[in-house]
Amino acid sequence: MNKENLFTKTGIPSKKAKINYFTGKIAAKDISAKIKPSTEKIYHVTFKGGARTKLHFHNAGQTLIVTKGKGSLVMYKKIGAEVKSFKIKKLESVTLNKGDCVHIPAKRLHTHGSINKKEDFAHVAINSFPKKNTEPKTVWFESDFKSKVTEKLS
Repeated sequence: MNKENLFTKTGIPSKKAKINYFTGKIAAKDISAKIKPSTEKIYHVTFKGGARTKLHFHNAGQTLIVTKGKGSLVMYKKIGAEVKSFKIKKLESVTLNKGDCVHIPAKRLHTHGSINKKEDFAHVAINSFPKKNTEPKTVWFESDFKSKVTEKLS
């Protein structure tokens, strides 16, 4: 009997992410580039000890599935109507451990990454499409992670 391969295991090379969107070193694998899903973008991101994202939001929801280490997700509230520079307030900080799964609603300001300089942290990020055949967008900001945003990066 001839057995067909039910799946193909292929390496997904790491690619450099835009460094101005992160603090510290990260490695990203674009899983969706290989499997071509039609409703989300999927990435596996490794944050080297202490690295994290800059402040950002997604125009549709994002789900994180932790695959390694210990990290955090910090949610913020925007204060005021300014678009490029504005005040922020930290709403909540959640510790993330291997196996945890969290969903971040659309347009919620947040940051996530490693909380230990001696340990890497990794997660799968699933960025939902805001509507059919419309790729997700992420808006990035430069901030002090405490009280103010000084610049819109994208």
